[in-house]
Amino acid sequence: MKLDIACGGNKQEGFTGIDIRKLKGVDIVHDLEKFPWPLKKESVQIAIASHYIEHIKPWLSIDFMNEVWRILVPSGTFCASTPYPGSRGYWQDPTHCNGWSEVTFQYFDPKYPLYQIYQPKPWKIHDGFPTWQVVGNLEVIMEKVLVVKGEGK
Repeated sequence: MKLDIACGGNKQEGFTGIDIRKLKGVDIVHDLEKFPWPLKKESVQIAIASHYIEHIKPWLSIDFMNEVWRILVPSGTFCASTPYPGSRGYWQDPTHCNGWSEVTFQYFDPKYPLYQIYQPKPWKIHDGFPTWQVVGNLEVIMEKVLVVKGEGK
């Protein structure tokens, strides 16, 4: 399965859409801040979140990332795009409450010292990401990893 998280009325072709609102194209209606989601463990190959993570209550960010990790198959991919914090696109929407920068994603990748602060489910940030776009968006591709090097989990 390929999952379009918070797809709204713009679900990507070939994806299953999940959103809190029952809109055209939404296959699963669910509040994405309520965990677990109604999806089986390791049932998704790729998950995308286009302009959603900036809406997540900040204190649920780690729970959200852990839930995406739970539903992905081993080595599954998560792709996200979000307005860069402080950009016009970030401030234009009154429901944007969670600014993600390049460094924010380092909290989820054991390769970086910031991972040790919360030690969420482990991810690998793909080389060359996150990227900043001239229009003010930040994009990232991450891979679910199962073992944190040196921990033998």
